[in-house]
Amino acid sequence: MNYIPLESVKFSWIFRHKSIPLDKVSLEQIKVMSEQRSAVLWDSFISRTADHPDFFKQGDWAFDSKTWCEHGKWQGIWESDDNALPTLIDDYIQWEDNTTVYYCINRKQVIETNWKNFKVCWKNLLFLDDGTLLIGKKRDEVIQFKSNGHFKVGKK
Repeated sequence: MNYIPLESVKFSWIFRHKSIPLDKVSLEQIKVMSEQRSAVLWDSFISRTADHPDFFKQGDWAFDSKTWCEHGKWQGIWESDDNALPTLIDDYIQWEDNTTVYYCINRKQVIETNWKNFKVCWKNLLFLDDGTLLIGKKRDEVIQFKSNGHFKVGKK
């Protein structure tokens, strides 16, 4: 099985948080990958050696400073009533709405959705902001969200 039911994962509360509730359509587009499928995706597109963003090292594209071109802050916008992505992200990422995206928390936890839905539920997902990476299927652009309220964009 490639996906597990959203309600069976311990962090599913982030999608039902009373301050940023999601509608049924948005929830249906959030697919939590099984540990096995997450590991395959992580090994193929993130790192074969590091199992969490804290452990990236030389040889991992996410560790390379040349990957990243701009930095910004997400925390203030996250705390506001504005649901739009930070302007830098919105300007940098020019994906079609139906682009499949992967929110990569660690080797065992990857969430799949599409770019349009990510823009709807990004605030929910940022409850899991510990260096997480957002990559697009067959896309070079990448975003990393840090728990200090900052993010960076670049190309892998």
